[in-house]
Amino acid sequence: MNAQRIRITGGRVIDPAGGIDAQQTVYIADRTIAGLGKAPDGFQAEREIHVPGEIVCPGLIDLCARLREPGHEYKATIASETFAASRAGITTLCCPPDTSPAIDTPAVAELLKERAELVGNAKVVPIGALTQRLKGTELSEMSALKEAGCRAVSNAQAPVANTLVLRRAMEYAASHDLLLIIRPDDPWLRDNGVAHEGAIATLLGLPGIPETAEIVAVAGALALIEQTGVRAHFSQLSCARAVDMIALAQQNGIPVSADVSAHQLHLTEQSLMGFDPLYHLIPPQRTQHDLEHLRRGLFDETIAAVCSDHQPHEEGAKLDAFSSTEPGISALETLLPLTLRLVEEGDLSLPQAIARLTSGPARILNLASGTLAPGAPADLCIFDPEQTWVIDDDTWCSRGLNTPFWGQTMKGRVTHTLLAGELVFEALSVEKAE
Repeated sequence: MNAQRIRITGGRVIDPAGGIDAQQTVYIADRTIAGLGKAPDGFQAEREIHVPGEIVCPGLIDLCARLREPGHEYKATIASETFAASRAGITTLCCPPDTSPAIDTPAVAELLKERAELVGNAKVVPIGALTQRLKGTELSEMSALKEAGCRAVSNAQAPVANTLVLRRAMEYAASHDLLLIIRPDDPWLRDNGVAHEGAIATLLGLPGIPETAEIVAVAGALALIEQTGVRAHFSQLSCARAVDMIALAQQNGIPVSADVSAHQLHLTEQSLMGFDPLYHLIPPQRTQHDLEHLRRGLFDETIAAVCSDHQPHEEGAKLDAFSSTEPGISALETLLPLTLRLVEEGDLSLPQAIARLTSGPARILNLASGTLAPGAPADLCIFDPEQTWVIDDDTWCSRGLNTPFWGQTMKGRVTHTLLAGELVFEALSVEKAE
């Protein structure tokens, strides 16, 4: 079946990759962007989408989203979470390798892509395992993983056995021009911590995670990155010092980038005061100073992307004592509104916010999407920046209900999502996945 030729009119088109911020018409044909502003010769629209007062931008790209399949389907599935992603304007999801089995073979990587293509709600980019079974000792077959569609490799949150293994892994990744994604965390310094090591954790009697767990990991990785020349990306930063170290490395020409999760830009250690396990996160919420520094790093593009760090859980995962619960939040559907909140609070302009969700992550992973340039894949997000909505059973689509923002009012509502020129979501009625 041929894709429809679509004309999108009346919206404010923001394409940071192309430096575009203007009211103009978008033309879609053959699953790609056919033109902006002026209709291509002979273009005849089969459908028009009129969106006055709304923002038309590239589809959002999420650099870290656990879909729980394969291996943890009792928490969520590719079908349920890509469904939620489509309603959140997210057209590309990067899946970390800590599935079960891990993404350490081409077969698992291809399985993820095939199941996502079968469902058709969003693209899934598998991140290959850095080491076999994520055990941190033997390197994975990175060349085969790259051929299977992995654009990056990572050991997720699992530790690498030692720095020699990490160096060899970096050299191997560099030889295949694979991006290395690092969640900076020294496991021995983190120990069994569950909260930021500070006054709040001490007051509550919670074992702490010092900032140095992240700082030491960043410092060690930067030295090896400089030596090996691997392209590296630090994921889910949480502290000010790490931002400064990465900024200096970038100034010195070291090929590194970074992202931060959306909730880390709004939550601090103060949120733990109620002992609510919904706030049990790794990395932990840190101080107000750290939060402000992360926002500044986002503004000056030391941090080029905002991710969801989506981790859907079943209800029981959050029903124990704080320290015994599983960390992580369900976050696909708050990615856009929490990033837009930074615009309302004066930390980013609207084009900057959209860049951190589109062109920034696309550049990090070297994706063809993340832009509305003619010829690019027609992946689009259209949203009403003024529409408010409440997170509740009627609006939430992810199978994971573990969000600390439940019951809160969000501003910025997606009305249409297009994936390769196909309308995968249109806000006509409330829907739920099977």
